[in-house]
Amino acid sequence: MSLHPTLQPYADAWTHSVEAISELMQPLVEADWNRRTPCPGWSVRDIVSHIIGMDCEMLGDPRPIHALPRDLFHVTNEHQRYMEMQVDVRRHHTSPEMTSELEYTIIRRSRQLRNESRDPGTKVRGPLGAEITLEEAMRYRAFDIWVHEQDLRAALGRPAELDSPGAHVARDYLLAALPDVVAVKADAPRSSAIVFDVHGPVEFLRTIRVDIQGRGTLETAPALGPAATLALDWETYVRLACGRVTPEAVADRVKTEGDLDLAAAILRNFVVTA
Repeated sequence: MSLHPTLQPYADAWTHSVEAISELMQPLVEADWNRRTPCPGWSVRDIVSHIIGMDCEMLGDPRPIHALPRDLFHVTNEHQRYMEMQVDVRRHHTSPEMTSELEYTIIRRSRQLRNESRDPGTKVRGPLGAEITLEEAMRYRAFDIWVHEQDLRAALGRPAELDSPGAHVARDYLLAALPDVVAVKADAPRSSAIVFDVHGPVEFLRTIRVDIQGRGTLETAPALGPAATLALDWETYVRLACGRVTPEAVADRVKTEGDLDLAAAILRNFVVTA
C-alpha cells in the first residue's frame, strides 16, 4: 500500500461502508429502490446515485451536464443543487443499471485508493469547485458514505451499524463542528461551559468552553458547574446532527440539565450537514 498512514483510516471506513451498501443493494427488487429514506427528499435510488456520483468526482470524472427540475422542494441552496445533480441524472435508471454502475465505481475507486501516493495536503476538487486537501476530501467521503449507509439500513429495515470504522470518523467529524454550533449558532454565554454526555456503541464525554470573546473550543476534560448538560445516545446524536430528525421527535431520548433555554437553542441549531 502506498496510501499515506493519515489517510488509511478514511480508506478503511469508506471500504467497509461501500461494501456493506453493495451487499444491501444486490437482493433488492425494483420497488425497494423507491423507498423513502431518512435523508430529506431522497429515496434508496437517490442515495445510491449520490454515492456513485461523489465517488466518480473523487476519481476526477467530469460532472454531468443536466438541468434540474424546478419543483424539488428539498433543494433550497447551492450546495444542495450541486449534490442533486448527480442524483437527478440517474432518477430513471433501472435497478440493474444502478447496481452495475455502483459495482463498477467501487472497482475503480478501490483501485485508485490502492495506488494513491499523494500527500494528504494535496489540493483536490471539492464541492462547488472549492479546493480542499486530499485528507479533507477523504474524511468527508468516509463520513458521508457511513451516514448514508445508515439511511439505507433504516429505509430497508436493516439494523444500523453504529460502531463500524465509519462511525468513529463520523464522531470526530461531528465533534469538530460542535464549537460553532454552541458558541455561534446557539449563542451560548461567554465564559461558559456546555457538556455533552453521549452513550451507546460510540460513547464520549466532551465539553465546549466559550471564552470571553465568544469563541468555542472542544475539550475532553469535564466541566464543573456547566451552564448546560445534554445526555443522549449515539444514534440520536447522529440523527440530530445530520438533520434526520427534529429535536421534538426525539425529546424522550435527550436529557438536559442546567439552562434549559440554552440546551433548547443548541438542539435547534444542531444540524451540521449542508
